[in-house]
Amino acid sequence: MYVLLVSAISIVILTIGAGFVLYNSKEEANSKRLGNILKGGTAVYGVLILTFLFMLIPDYVSALTEEVSGAGYAFLAAGLSTGLATIGAGYAVGAVGSSALGAVSENPKILGRTLIFVGLAEGIAIYGLIISIIILGRV
Repeated sequence: MYVLLVSAISIVILTIGAGFVLYNSKEEANSKRLGNILKGGTAVYGVLILTFLFMLIPDYVSALTEEVSGAGYAFLAAGLSTGLATIGAGYAVGAVGSSALGAVSENPKILGRTLIFVGLAEGIAIYGLIISIIILGRV
């Protein structure tokens, strides 16, 4: 297992290093070589990921055959509520924040109103965290 991990890390480091070297060389012939190196590194890394997955599948299957308690489902629910709420909040803040920045650049007087909308979008993550705290309080 450690051999696969070390080889994956070395392939990633070699691919990134080759990319930097060929990108900084500024020759036309190197751009094709850069593409080939990046494609090859990505393909080998994909094969290594699949190998990791096939080596870890028996562990997951044995974990699924064991009996799961109610506390396990509670921890899963708490993690999902926080994670999904945070993803939603990130998307909302990105959309609202970019729109607010555009609106403020046209009319600086509406800065306060746009900050309220950004704050409301950030509140989504807080709601998910509160639900997680409630779920974990019942365990």
